[in-house]
Amino acid sequence: MMVSVRHASGKGADSRRAGSDGDGRPSLAFDAGTPYAEYGAITTLLSLQRTRTDEPAETTFLVSTQVMELLFALIRHEWEIARDALEADDVPVAVAALRRGASAQDVLIASWDLLGAMTPNEFTRFRDRLGEASGFQSYGYRHLEFLIGNKAEAMVRPHRADPGVRADLERTLRAPGLHDAALRLLHRRGLPVPAGRVDRDFTRPAEPDPAVERVWAAVYADERSDNDLLLLAETLLDTAERVTRWRHRHLMAVKRAMGAKRGTGGSSGMAWLARNAAVDVFPELWSLRTRI
Repeated sequence: MMVSVRHASGKGADSRRAGSDGDGRPSLAFDAGTPYAEYGAITTLLSLQRTRTDEPAETTFLVSTQVMELLFALIRHEWEIARDALEADDVPVAVAALRRGASAQDVLIASWDLLGAMTPNEFTRFRDRLGEASGFQSYGYRHLEFLIGNKAEAMVRPHRADPGVRADLERTLRAPGLHDAALRLLHRRGLPVPAGRVDRDFTRPAEPDPAVERVWAAVYADERSDNDLLLLAETLLDTAERVTRWRHRHLMAVKRAMGAKRGTGGSSGMAWLARNAAVDVFPELWSLRTRI
């Protein structure tokens, strides 16, 4: 994505000078609404909290959902930059994007605090009005799962009625994930990455491979300060750890609000979330720690 920066001599600087009173106080006179509201589409944003019951906790639930979706989009943006940079042999850009993504992941994990105090009675009073709606159906989150290698073509199926969303998900499904792109980079650097992990069907998840673990172990054996591959490995692990934290916080929020009830979207609810939270992201980066 290209970012346009206005220099001091540009239109943006001119408008700031024109709006200033010259004594350090903020501008207060705007004939067509504030630039802040226009830039952030604030009026539109604040018109989207349409609850279905009179239960006060539903507002918290709805706002939390919308905040999470915005963060999913931001994290996807950073992860795709990182993946594409790895494909282009640009480790510094990839690491910078992953670090920005990790900061967004921290906010995403903390967003569960908004729901942490919701009681089972509060949730029950509006749960039925959700119908079959479930976070499992979030295509923003599905992009993230595909990018970390949790590929499953069946997960595109819920979005078949929206051709644009479906096509976008299929592109992410077919493309290398973050770990795929990292291993392809290691291969180009001369490390013995198995051929089946360099060129493969990216629509399918990759099984953990001891040979991949050995490759990463070789990266960790080089502790020179300028080993950019070691920095990449640790940054990928930062990302992976935060995914697991997110999954665990999701599990705890569900356990607290509804126990072992079946999920609104038809899943087994808490049991399904527990199985998902137990699966390591980028597993060879975790298992090599036993080897070292």
